[in-house]
This record gives sequence, structure tokens and C-alpha cells, in this order.
Amino acid sequence: MYFPNSPTLAKALASPEGTVILCFCAAWCDACKAYQPKFEALGQQYPEACFVWADIEDYPELLGGEDVENFPTIAIVQGENVRFLGNLLPHIEHLNRLIQTMQQPGQPQTTDLPEDLIAQLKTLSQKT
Repeated sequence: MYFPNSPTLAKALASPEGTVILCFCAAWCDACKAYQPKFEALGQQYPEACFVWADIEDYPELLGGEDVENFPTIAIVQGENVRFLGNLLPHIEHLNRLIQTMQQPGQPQTTDLPEDLIAQLKTLSQKT
């Protein structure tokens, strides 16, 4: 599992086939605390994807106009496309199924995220 300022994230975003699984969380959230180790373990099952844990209070610019109403809120980015953005129940099996579905070709999802979300992630991932 990585954070938005990770060089590994920069590498994943630079690849046209790169997949980023982004979990928006909050340090004060008990559901997030319970979900984090499961998210990390799922990341081990998908070594080709970059799993990123982003605290919404540390990285509010990643949300743009979106409101996080429930946790976990997941974004799946493939190449230059946001393929999914939404809340999931805090059952890791749901995210696992979603990732399997996202491995199929499809259309990007339209969201209110800032248009430069991918550019912002790239900038953050290059900071040390």
C-alpha cells in the first residue's frame, strides 16, 4: 500500500496500462482503521496495481467537488481514465469483485473530480 506522495504511484500513473486503486479515508474513522489492513492485504493479491491510501484531510485537493459521505470511498484509475468512483460497504470482498470487473475494458466514469486529478496524483507522487 502506498500514499499519494509515493514514487511507486508516479510509476503506475506513467504507464498507460497502470491501475491505481485509491481509497479515500480519514484518520478519525473507525471503519477506515478496520478496513486498512484488509486493503493492504488485497493489494498483495494484485501486485500489478498500485493501492493508495489517501486521508481526505491530508489530500483534499484529490476530491475536487466530490463529497465523501461514507467510507470507504474508492477510485479506480486506469491509464488516463477514472473507471470508478464511489462508496463501497466496508467488506473487502466487494472491492475485490469490483477490481475483477474493472479488469474488463470499458468506458470511463463521469465524476465531479477535478479534471486534473491524475496530474495532481502525479505531482504528489513525485514529492519526497
